[in-house]
Amino acid sequence: MFFGRGQNLRPQNGSVSITMCINLPPEVNSAGLVMQFEDGIKEYKWLDYTTPRIMLLLATMFTISQVFHSVLKRFGIPIFISQIFAGILLSRPALQVIKMANKIITPEHVQLIGSMGNIGIALFIFQSGVKMDLSMVAKVGRKALYLGILSVISPLVALIPTFMVPTGTGPSGFFVTPLYYVTSFPVIFCLLTHLKILNSELGRLAQSSAIVADFLSYATVLLLTVSQVASSSPAQALRTLGYVVFFIFIVMVVVRPAMLLIVRMTPEGKEVSQTGLYVVILILLLFLSFARKFYSELTVAGLYIVGLAVPRGPPLGSALVNKFDCLVSGFFLPIFVTTSAMRIHDLRPQSFNIFIVQNILTIAWIVLVKFGTCSLLLLYWKMHKNDAMALALIMNAKGIVEMAFYTFASDGRYVPPNMFRFMLGIIIVMGSIVPIFVRKLYDPSRKYAGYQIKKLVDCKPESELQIVCCIYIPSNISSAINLLSISCPRNECPTVVNALHLIKLSDQATSIFVSHQKKKKNFSAYSYSENVIVSFKKFGGLRWGAVSINTFTAISPLDLMHDDICTLALDKLSSLVILPFHRTWYIDGSLESDDQSVRNLNLRILEKAPCSVGILIDHGNLKRSVTHMDSSADSFSKVALLFLGGNDDREALTLAKRMGRDDKVRLTVVHFIAASDDGDVDWETILDSEVLRDIKKSECMRYEKHVVENGADTVEIVHSMVNQYDLIIVGRRHNLECPQTSCLDQWSEFPELGVLGDLLATKDFGNKCSALVVQQQRLV
Repeated sequence: MFFGRGQNLRPQNGSVSITMCINLPPEVNSAGLVMQFEDGIKEYKWLDYTTPRIMLLLATMFTISQVFHSVLKRFGIPIFISQIFAGILLSRPALQVIKMANKIITPEHVQLIGSMGNIGIALFIFQSGVKMDLSMVAKVGRKALYLGILSVISPLVALIPTFMVPTGTGPSGFFVTPLYYVTSFPVIFCLLTHLKILNSELGRLAQSSAIVADFLSYATVLLLTVSQVASSSPAQALRTLGYVVFFIFIVMVVVRPAMLLIVRMTPEGKEVSQTGLYVVILILLLFLSFARKFYSELTVAGLYIVGLAVPRGPPLGSALVNKFDCLVSGFFLPIFVTTSAMRIHDLRPQSFNIFIVQNILTIAWIVLVKFGTCSLLLLYWKMHKNDAMALALIMNAKGIVEMAFYTFASDGRYVPPNMFRFMLGIIIVMGSIVPIFVRKLYDPSRKYAGYQIKKLVDCKPESELQIVCCIYIPSNISSAINLLSISCPRNECPTVVNALHLIKLSDQATSIFVSHQKKKKNFSAYSYSENVIVSFKKFGGLRWGAVSINTFTAISPLDLMHDDICTLALDKLSSLVILPFHRTWYIDGSLESDDQSVRNLNLRILEKAPCSVGILIDHGNLKRSVTHMDSSADSFSKVALLFLGGNDDREALTLAKRMGRDDKVRLTVVHFIAASDDGDVDWETILDSEVLRDIKKSECMRYEKHVVENGADTVEIVHSMVNQYDLIIVGRRHNLECPQTSCLDQWSEFPELGVLGDLLATKDFGNKCSALVVQQQRLV
């Protein structure tokens, strides 16, 4: 039996009377959908219970948004626009058209779902503050500083003549007007991530400018709010300012020290305890209670401030990001966006009244001023026209943060329903147009256009060799140094090694690229890369005069790391990028790790690199070449090169020749010739013969020729070699077919290694010697 309790809310000050009925006890968990179809049970309805109704609503929301996104993503429109469309489709006016309003959604369930969405936006704003690096504010360049200030000040000044125009009746105009000109860093970051230009030159400038604009926007909104309140009630203005100052004081004096105490109590190198995380979450919940009780307008900005108080990086900052990131971005935040759009009360087309027309003209004027001033400033700095317009569009972006402001304003009755509908339309238009036009205007790969040829085969034998050496995990350090030491660095033909330590961006929003030649040791990235820096500096010291070492750290998302690597290779005019293979093995040959994200990164670099690329497959038996001052005369490294012909094999042979000049390296070139070769001479054959000519005449390098019928013969010869050498070098020869490797590509597991490279990485072969797979420069 269910007991209903009704409550009649009497009208006060002209408000509407509302009667609410509550079922006690509440109907939460159902007996299942099957029960509804059983005989003898007529009063049971599955959707009368809260849990199945909420589950159905959530499933419907995510399904509709994914259907929209499957279409809109083809145009480059981000998924949150699809979530808005899903919310509009599930709004009560839309469901009333198809007469399903009460069958799917009731106001009580929408309110419950909306509470889940509020949790999502609260955690998103808090997490954005955690990811923000406050030290970046003091380190932004001149361009970013001026652009960030201008992107806020210029539209604010342009608003002065019409500042009171969009006010209409009540405070709605004042509440909405500042949101026309603000620039939100979380919105810019999400847009750059969606466009996959976070690590590009334009993306870095946009991030730095957005950091400045974000803080300036909050400051101007606070000042305008206080001045607006002071015009009618100076005492209330002082009270508002007092709340803000008191809150910031509490965060600085109590919250921040408490979090630093948690960090100090965490052993170095260990993860923060669950108790520490729960303390931070408790602080967040206490803040929400405080904000709602004393000053609800502080909620959004306050969550951001609390997030900024969290110490960045491990152990606390990264732990909070890792704990919340997937749950917030994948579940709670989409719920917030969809339920915000479900707040629309009317979808009927209405004639534009003077209030809406004024707002349309105002926002068009502000966007034009902001776009124009930012573009002119960037063009004054000699930026490419398309890049300048793309960056100006990015600074005009609107997204999830503005939507949160509009939603809270609608819930707080600061704006009428028609104004909320108008603002939602602005977000849809700006959120759709900006990414489409930015993608059309800005092409990150354009910087490779006209890049000079930097193939190894075109380098003079005694010229300086520029190498970019990538480090993903600590074990890559010794592997890379061992390979570099047998690459014959000498004073006559020096080598410049640019060691790049790549770190996944997880606990902060801004990607970082650090040159350790320019930064002091107390810079935060130094601690992450200290082992890399010390190891390579020590290697350079042992090869003084022959090797120069430059060390860098790149902290960026995994799917954008290739841009850091390619940009460094471009800036340093490198001839070779050395990448670790995504698999590592223990000393007994068993598999230690298999990181598919590293494999995907290697594939992107092979496709986009502006120079030659080598993938190092290390099984731990590659020993470092000794110097002339130590060890005995019979200590040397044995290296073999498998040559079939083609661009990649000639590039690999050029690198092998450089190694063979070292008297501590024994080089053997194994040339595989097809038995079906009829002796015809083409240009490729001439080039192969030319690069092999000095090998055949050399006394310190060995040349072997094998005539093979098919791939099986090649496999047999390679199998007999793996126990005799420390390192085998092969060309990638991607998508090249020849009789020497016939039928082998059908069994290939790793196409990025080519046929022979894949053969050497298999369990039967790879555990016995290391291998280096070389691909010649593709982009010219």
